Formats: sequence, structure tokens, C-alpha cells
Amino acid sequence: MGVIREIFSWWNGQTIGTRVFTARKGEQVGVDEAGNRYYQTRGDASLNAKRWVIYNGEAEPSRIPPAWHMWLHGLEEAIPANQNYTPREWEQPHQQNLTGTAGAYRPAGSLLNAGLKSGQAHPAADGGYQAWKP
Repeated sequence: MGVIREIFSWWNGQTIGTRVFTARKGEQVGVDEAGNRYYQTRGDASLNAKRWVIYNGEAEPSRIPPAWHMWLHGLEEAIPANQNYTPREWEQPHQQNLTGTAGAYRPAGSLLNAGLKSGQAHPAADGGYQAWKP
């Protein structure tokens, strides 16, 4: 079943083409805390080297840590696994993308906001609105 999934679906990790390319030309350079594996073309450590990631599970780009993201995009030459990366104070831990789930953000006034029934105006939108007149 795994090989069939690799042939027909790119969103469940690597495809068969990626597996073959990685086996022929890839060199694993590190693994992050989520289990994603990072590769570059064998024998090329320059900024021009082809770099890629094979996700551990579903392909979710937001699961790539900032240091690895910088490395993948050629903004950093040093491989994050080889250095002691300390996150900056403004960096937050990964939060799963909740779009399309019950936990998705629903702002005030959204039709999907739990406290309102269909056709009912949001309390924050009731008062104080004045239409613009040119």
C-alpha cells in the first residue's frame, strides 16, 4: 500500500520519483524534532546545492522549524543540525494549521461563530456604524 501511495499522492510524504532521486543523488544532512529528514545533493555544500525535505507524515510546510526553513531556502549555509541553534524570544513553537477544522479561528461577525444563529447580527456590529457618504 505504501508504494501505491507514493506513486499516486504527493501529500502523504515522498513520491516514488523523490525516493529514486534521493537514493541516487541525495545526502541526508539532518533530522528535526518532528522527524522531517533534510537532504542536499551529494558532495555539494554550497548555497547553490539542491536542498529538500521529506516530511514525517503529511506534507505540512508549517511544521518546518525556522532554522531549517532558512537553510532550505539558501538563506543560511550552516546546517542547523551541526550548530547549536537557539530560538529567538519572538519565535513560537509550532501550532498545527487548523483551517477547515472545528478549531479554526472564527472572528467576531463570522457566520460560523458559535454564539450566533443564521441571519442574526453580531452584537459588536449593531451599534456605532455609519455608512460613508461621498
